Amino acid sequence: MSWFLYVLECRGGSLYTGISNNVEKRYAAHAAGKGARYTRSFPPERIALVLPFADKSAALRAELAVKAMSAAQKRAWLAQQLMGASKNPDF
Repeated sequence: MSWFLYVLECRGGSLYTGISNNVEKRYAAHAAGKGARYTRSFPPERIALVLPFADKSAALRAELAVKAMSAAQKRAWLAQQLMGASKNPDF
């Protein structure tokens, strides 16, 4: 089963990062106010990025690395990913 790192753009322009093996279902939970505490306060407006990983462990490591970034670093990393600079982040 594949796991995914996802980044949501939330109300106010903030970013939320998580992992799931079913991003669409997880996004629906966030949008319905049943996801993470953060997305209950700042509802998601769109999925900004989804990256596949071979297993949950790899996705968790990637999530921790992204969450350790400053807001500016996350935005720069996200822009790099969206421009197709690399297929997978350097984790």
